Amino acid sequence: MEMKKRINLELRDRAPEEVTELVLDNCLCVNGEIEGLNDTFKKLEFLSMANVELSSLARLPSLNKLRKLELSDNIISGGLEVLAEKCPNLTYLNLSGNKIKDLSTVEALMEMKMMKRKRKMKLVHLKDMRKRKKRRTRMRMRMKMKQAQNWEREKRRWASHT
Repeated sequence: MEMKKRINLELRDRAPEEVTELVLDNCLCVNGEIEGLNDTFKKLEFLSMANVELSSLARLPSLNKLRKLELSDNIISGGLEVLAEKCPNLTYLNLSGNKIKDLSTVEALMEMKMMKRKRKMKLVHLKDMRKRKKRRTRMRMRMKMKQAQNWEREKRRWASHT
């Protein structure tokens, strides 16, 4: 089922302005981009787009109230900076099973988040992160950020596990 049709199905005769949770898992994403999701979802707090073959977040609308975002099992490899701009209140992000090659992709998002609002992302979940040498590793990383020094400590801890 295509993403637009799935969104209409999930609305269940409600207006997009009323929806606080939206689960679009396992639907078909055309050209690897988000379709059918727009700025009218003003109260959306939880969005799940797991296993939809998403490769780009460029068409993500502004979702100011979004706190939790599930993006697991997609083909995202970069462009996470969009999240800091479009989802300023994001506190949980699941990127497991994506094609992220190194930590710098996520690091850019975390630094932008800290600089903008001093509001820290509480949890970032990364699993099956690929290394630069295309060697697959299984890894789980949980970061609870309280201040910028904690981020540096997490980076060092991640580097020692590789």
